[in-house]
Amino acid sequence: MTPGHNSIRHDRDGVAVVALALLDEVGLADLSMRRIAARLDVQPSALYWHFSSKQELLAELADRITAGIPRGDASVLDTARGIRDALFAYRDGAELVLSTSALRLGSSHAQRALTDAVQTSGAGDASERATAMLHFILGHATLVQQRMHADSHGAVLVGDAADEQHDITAGLDRVFDLGVTAIAGGVSASAPPRDRV
Repeated sequence: MTPGHNSIRHDRDGVAVVALALLDEVGLADLSMRRIAARLDVQPSALYWHFSSKQELLAELADRITAGIPRGDASVLDTARGIRDALFAYRDGAELVLSTSALRLGSSHAQRALTDAVQTSGAGDASERATAMLHFILGHATLVQQRMHADSHGAVLVGDAADEQHDITAGLDRVFDLGVTAIAGGVSASAPPRDRV
């Protein structure tokens, strides 16, 4: 590796910047500590000075992906769309944020932004609605990114074989808006929870 390659800073921020760039290049499945270290021209063990584990690094990346979510006086729908757009800004961004959220790693920029927006809208149970909404957003965005990834590799999705011009994400924006709107205000706070099937 050349000295010019070493111009990247070898600190926590520099490691995260390189890791996000690699996420876009290779995807989450191939984002390894060894690959990040090679890009930085260091041994993999050097990364552990800045992050105690790969999970801690992924939590940092999730925080960076969601850091720019609109807050303040944004509507619930605009906030939800902002979260979705932040997830779409990086290859496998939705999957990465979903996995760190499932493990309760990192901060909760998205959760706080949604809770604030739901509270501002006047809907009851703001925290619970925001949690349900975040789960919906993460699942929806992961589904869309997986469809787009499959399409980019030439996979034919069931039902699409007869129509080569079919947009694999057609109608999903409307579905997204309907889901967010239903959770934000269309669910009765007194309705009993359904049993899992």
